Amino acid sequence: MLLQDKVAVISGAASPRGIGMATARLFASQGASVVILDLDETAAREAAGQLPAGNHLGLACNVASRRDCQQAAATTLAHYGHIDALINNAGITQPVRTLDIDPESWDRILDVNLRGVLYLSQAFLPSMRERKAGSIACMSSVSAQRGGGIFGGPHYSAAKAGVLGLAKAMAREFGPDNIRVNCVTPGLIQTDITGGKLTDELRQDIIKGIPLNRLGNAEDVANAYLFLASGLSAYITGAVIDVNGGMLIHG
Repeated sequence: MLLQDKVAVISGAASPRGIGMATARLFASQGASVVILDLDETAAREAAGQLPAGNHLGLACNVASRRDCQQAAATTLAHYGHIDALINNAGITQPVRTLDIDPESWDRILDVNLRGVLYLSQAFLPSMRERKAGSIACMSSVSAQRGGGIFGGPHYSAAKAGVLGLAKAMAREFGPDNIRVNCVTPGLIQTDITGGKLTDELRQDIIKGIPLNRLGNAEDVANAYLFLASGLSAYITGAVIDVNGGMLIHG
């Protein structure tokens, strides 16, 4: 039980086939009390109710709203008294090219994927600093490393690259407080986001470039989050954990 008696907050975790929900199930199975944050409060509560028995919560939170993040933190801390792990998982994408990115799309993609990491981290960092303990794991993407993805446009790559820089800067700043901050960079993961766009032909073309000869699933990323949230990674901060089956192998 790697997270026995721990409290973990996971954003963007109400989608049944999403990485966030897979992470919530895994964390709960490892003994954690889990707080699921999602735009849809009803969905968040229902998702929390589906987790293995425990003291779980489902809360509404738009991570692009500083007020929402602060309210979610206040409710969580009032209920549990502290948190041990924050998983900045919430994200959205948009498959457009550079010349087709309008100001509204740029703001929307950057707000959720990057601003949301800042706001939610800001909301929980003071309590972690007070306890001199905590782990934050942030969702980036292989598209930030290779300069573009399959289903995400350049603004998505820019946002996810920003997450890498932000997380490393927070790791350096809060390391003296025993707060670890790391990133996960998934490759193509089969979730609801990709479900309708991934044809059999496209799937086979993509797999040709993956040494492990398969696409990733939500549980693959959840396992990386578990490692970063647990004591197994006690001396790891500012790191980037690739979960891409070898799609991108780099030095």
